[in-house]
Amino acid sequence: MTNTVTSPYRDLFVSAADGLRLYARDYGPVAGDALPVVCLSGLSRNSSDFHALALALSQDSRRPRRVLALDYRGRGRSEWSPDWQQYDVRVELNDTSQVLIAAGIEKAVFVGTSRGGLIIMALGALRPDVLAGAVLNDVGPAISPEGLRRIRGYVGKLPQPGTFAEAAEVLRTMSGGQFPNKTGAEWEALARGTWSERDGRLVLSYDPNLMRTLEALDLDAPLPDLWPFFDTLKAIPVMAIRGARSDLLTAETFESMQEAHPGLAAVTVPDQGHAPEFEGELVERVRDFVAGVEAGLAETRAA
Repeated sequence: MTNTVTSPYRDLFVSAADGLRLYARDYGPVAGDALPVVCLSGLSRNSSDFHALALALSQDSRRPRRVLALDYRGRGRSEWSPDWQQYDVRVELNDTSQVLIAAGIEKAVFVGTSRGGLIIMALGALRPDVLAGAVLNDVGPAISPEGLRRIRGYVGKLPQPGTFAEAAEVLRTMSGGQFPNKTGAEWEALARGTWSERDGRLVLSYDPNLMRTLEALDLDAPLPDLWPFFDTLKAIPVMAIRGARSDLLTAETFESMQEAHPGLAAVTVPDQGHAPEFEGELVERVRDFVAGVEAGLAETRAA
């Protein structure tokens, strides 16, 4: 683990079971009794997506807490896998467990966007002890093929921009319908999480071979039933977030999730699609949710 004076987070590098080097941003106090938070990103995204949320939680003057934001293999600062078939939720679940062990985190609130939410549901089945609470961002136990088709249309296939301003325009052209109110500065911020600068040129911040995992899907066949995995979360507090314009998590599935988990805290973000960004009021909602989970644990232990 390395440390810098100016950075609000530490760099955490961990070896996966197969020796691949994994990376996570490690924010906030390592010691202390505050319940930590673990952030898991979407398919082609990385730890930078959670920076605003991680700062709010780790620098909270009332109760600062540790926040880990992971880069899956092949994303961000984690090494790329030599075998694209290793870009699989089951492998990424094991990688996540390795990072938790290395970081010494035994129980946390998990925040998962899209792919990250699938990993959280898998943890609910295989390692329920580590879950104190869960935030599922625009993902549920039924995934719309329409959304997957759209994602398959651009992952690993984006045109090569020359500047971050051009990169922002690429993203605006591709996803403007999902986020009609996003400003130019916000598109550029998103672009900086999609590409990184290397040797004077912009390169994708993920392995383009991720596209092969999507191309292998038969979207005309029924998708796997994930409701049994979602049901494992009934024993813990859950917040579910949906972008009102989302084409991956339908309104019908979102309603069914609330019926299946009566205590679920449901949040619909207007004028955003897949997936809502953690900023502004949504950051405050998550911070309050985490505080509530922690308070509930304290009451249970005191009883």
